[in-house]
Amino acid sequence: MVKCISPADGSVFAERTEASSAEIEAALAKAKSAQKKWRKLSIAERAKYCSGVVDAMVSMKDEITQELATSMGRPVRFGAGEVGGFEERARYMISIAEQALAPVDPGEKEGFERSIERAPLGVVFTIAPWNFPFMTAVNSIIPALMAGNVSILKHASATLIIGERFEKAFAAANVPEGVFQHLILSHDQTSDIIASGKVDMVCFTGSVPAGHQIEQAAASRFIPVGLELGGKDPAYVRADADMAFAIENIADGAFFNSGQSCCGIERIYVHEDVWDEFVPGFVELTKSYVLGNPHDEATTLGPLIKASAADFVRKQIDDAVAAGATAHIETSDFAMDAPGTPYLAPQVLTNVDHSMSVMMDESFGPVVGIMKVSGDEEAIKLMNDSPFGLTASIWTKDVAAARAIGDEIETGTVFMNRCDYLDPALAWTGVKDTGRGCTLSSVGYEALTRPKSFHLRVL
Repeated sequence: MVKCISPADGSVFAERTEASSAEIEAALAKAKSAQKKWRKLSIAERAKYCSGVVDAMVSMKDEITQELATSMGRPVRFGAGEVGGFEERARYMISIAEQALAPVDPGEKEGFERSIERAPLGVVFTIAPWNFPFMTAVNSIIPALMAGNVSILKHASATLIIGERFEKAFAAANVPEGVFQHLILSHDQTSDIIASGKVDMVCFTGSVPAGHQIEQAAASRFIPVGLELGGKDPAYVRADADMAFAIENIADGAFFNSGQSCCGIERIYVHEDVWDEFVPGFVELTKSYVLGNPHDEATTLGPLIKASAADFVRKQIDDAVAAGATAHIETSDFAMDAPGTPYLAPQVLTNVDHSMSVMMDESFGPVVGIMKVSGDEEAIKLMNDSPFGLTASIWTKDVAAARAIGDEIETGTVFMNRCDYLDPALAWTGVKDTGRGCTLSSVGYEALTRPKSFHLRVL
């Protein structure tokens, strides 16, 4: 039995039985059979079905908002944004499918007809995380279907019923049976499916250790594996930045979803000329967050997903302070903060360095360390001093400087004057321990198809 425990109050929100071996085999067989018919549909026909799925999901927004608050602690005032992000990504990927999946024309050659077609892979197995449960899943599910694949979803136990929401949306859109399915699986069952040879691609978002397990399971299979494994994303505040704008938006990037975002800001580098303006302003804004029950409209900072996650961040903070860091937030000002619970006050640390876990290891919580830098060269060196490389943000009024700095940063996405956002028109990818592969944009469709060349001699 798999249980979803609410971090809001410790109650059991949902519990489901893991799929049996027979149910797994039946689902894989059904998917393989359905894909043979689904791939024959035109892109326009697939788009009609997929658009219906999006419409159905959007219609469930109010219910989803409440479910997210209970199941993973997202404050209700922000819950609708999850559905909005799902819709934005899905509709964009549907809209570009015809062009992105068009055959490649290599040009005329007398006596021949030639093209490179984009053939679907078959069964795409999506393993989705709890922190942005709809937005991460949609990155692969809708594009996979638009490309002529079928989809099987395994969602995190912390967001146990998300697969059921997807299933309801697909049913409401009358999508043919077997095109989308979800399964409740253990880690061992998940690995067995990957190793079985009965899925044709794996799309995984999660931790680095889990990513290694995914790759090991796929080692004997020549199938593509997409891995988005998180980050330790930096922000660099240059001397010419708009301070008020930077403070407001970097704080949101650090503390939204209680810091539980792969591309959230976890470390900040501030030019020495604006240090005395940025740090006090950032600290004061952080103090204004409201830690509380996610069902309360006033709450801006909900609980972490579980107590052990919060205690991990507490230890990072304690270790940093013991090593000389300065903590600027009095946790006693946040009544619900208590060791052993998932409720954790936000924290801002200075006098930090890269010998500290809080500046090197993914925190996935509402804490951020701030370091003073002398200029671009030092900032670049420190931003690159990380095993991760998902996004990096540069706060400046100088576009040319942002491009030059961005060119030197080892990262998948370079932001200027924004952070913690996925533009579906751009490739979502990373480097180093953040993983490999790509979702979203026209480039994302390349990962969900294989090239198939037609070389036809005309007699």
